Amino acid sequence: MQTVILNNPGELALIDRADPTPPSPGEALVRVARVGVCGTDIHAFRGKQPFFTYPRVLGHELGVEVLALGSGTHGVAVGDRCAVEPYLHCGSCIACRHGKTNCCTQMRVLGVHIDGGMCSHIVVPSTKLHRSEKLSLDQLALVETLGIGAHAVERAQVRKNEWALVIGAGPIGLSALQFIQAAGARPIVMEPNPGRVEFCRHQMGVQHIIDPADKPIEKLRDVTDGDMPTAVFDATGNPQSMAASFGLVAHGGRLVFIGLFVGDITFHDPDFHRRELTLLASRNSRGSDFTRIIRLVEDGVVDTRPWITHRAGLNETPREFPRWVNPESRVLKAMIEVE
Repeated sequence: MQTVILNNPGELALIDRADPTPPSPGEALVRVARVGVCGTDIHAFRGKQPFFTYPRVLGHELGVEVLALGSGTHGVAVGDRCAVEPYLHCGSCIACRHGKTNCCTQMRVLGVHIDGGMCSHIVVPSTKLHRSEKLSLDQLALVETLGIGAHAVERAQVRKNEWALVIGAGPIGLSALQFIQAAGARPIVMEPNPGRVEFCRHQMGVQHIIDPADKPIEKLRDVTDGDMPTAVFDATGNPQSMAASFGLVAHGGRLVFIGLFVGDITFHDPDFHRRELTLLASRNSRGSDFTRIIRLVEDGVVDTRPWITHRAGLNETPREFPRWVNPESRVLKAMIEVE
């Protein structure tokens, strides 16, 4: 089967691999139809992805069709179209025992720790498939991205009418923004990229958008009548932005780091204590998030269709991927179509 493999940073290749073996009990063989490209894939391409070894088949944002099932499977049938929950947890560690399967101590993520879905067929646990009779394969491939934002907003317990700031309007920031809006909060976006600013304003109806280089604290005070936002989500993975975000949170507020930086982040402890801030990390999402997101997309509450700005076939990916990494390409979300 055709497979795109990342042999080393910057070295993608199209190869032919053996088809996967028939599914074992509890597993499903699926045809990969769509693969969304996310920041994790881009960081791996650049050689800046933690928890990563080469060579690796990328791809964890997947829209698939079930082809065959092993014995003992439940919840899905041959022919179902599904989103794939790519987080393979152990089920027995302290995090799993407390329901936090998203941060399992033995976590294996498709496309990161083990080979992912940039290929025509893969075998996955059937419990990691989330079916929909209504959603397109494009929409199913974006459920995982939405899960990152949904989980972060749930972690922060965002409330109706509170001011919530999203720093960085890439796909992860946009996914958080979707669920901030769904919670009835008042969103603010901080983003310098003109294309993303335009997208937030015209596609998502965000009224308050701030340039981080243009007196952001002053602008935030103006928007919030001097209060500052009570929930702040940094989705940049940029250490300067993450360090500066401590100064953007209201007294008694919450700061959530969604983006990941390989290194140390520092903050001024007296100021942190004076305002009694709550600092939260947010990692991955859980199966319950996938179920809720699919329902919200089916009901039209969340719409990701405008997100997809670039497309390519699987055989075109080694050529197109380096272009998507270039900031001048103005990629919001690239989608790989697997024939």
